[in-house]
Amino acid sequence: MFAETFLWMTRQSPRLRRSLWRGLFGLLAGKFRDVTWWQYMNYGFAPLDAGDQAPALQAADEPDRYAINLYHHVASGAPIAERDVLEVGCGRGGGSSYIARYLKPARMVGVDISHNAIAFCRKVHRAANLDYRHGDAEALPFADASFDAVVNVESSFCYGSLDGFFAEVARVLRPGGYLLLADLRLAGEVADLDAALARSSLNLVNRRDITQNVVEALARDSERRSKATGDRIPRPFRRMFNVFLGVEGTRMPVHLRSREMIYLS
Repeated sequence: MFAETFLWMTRQSPRLRRSLWRGLFGLLAGKFRDVTWWQYMNYGFAPLDAGDQAPALQAADEPDRYAINLYHHVASGAPIAERDVLEVGCGRGGGSSYIARYLKPARMVGVDISHNAIAFCRKVHRAANLDYRHGDAEALPFADASFDAVVNVESSFCYGSLDGFFAEVARVLRPGGYLLLADLRLAGEVADLDAALARSSLNLVNRRDITQNVVEALARDSERRSKATGDRIPRPFRRMFNVFLGVEGTRMPVHLRSREMIYLS
């Protein structure tokens, strides 16, 4: 009930949506600052088409296979090896770490609005080409033309202004640079996302509906996600966490399966 009420409130105004999500993610990052098993905060991707590739992973990364698949799907949308890459909304840092270690950009920077999240990232993730900084998606702390690619995974839905975010992305990208984005929306909100992109100075190169890939990933990963809450989350909060983690039978997989929600990359 709490999760449903929270999600309803986030749809009441852009300012309230931004404040609520910022508060929640800051709280989670602070509460679970020592929980090193939780490094990814996305719903995952299961390759279903011949053109989809699942990356070869080291044994330590294999438990996060589906979440990593999503980052691989997104970040493979443009050449980033030996380039400068920024992730906006890096959360607990797993995605930026994967990109830095496996896809070999010259520089990988993860930015998040939560000070607690950035502290966690700096403690847990280490690579020579990897850095984390506190920053706001709508006021990025970087000079113009600083990056060749910007990655954004399951983060834009909680911003107060998509127009502000897209303007900041265009500002920090070098000429010919790419925004590589994946996110979900209620079916009735997809047009708003498309309209904001059309108003921006960015040009759409590729748009793909990956709803079914995400549904399949959640189904395959549900048992692991459920065990994570059962083993480590206090009983009164388990149902709420199951909703946010997308455990089978909860709001997210149900709405994605019925296409009340759409997931796009």
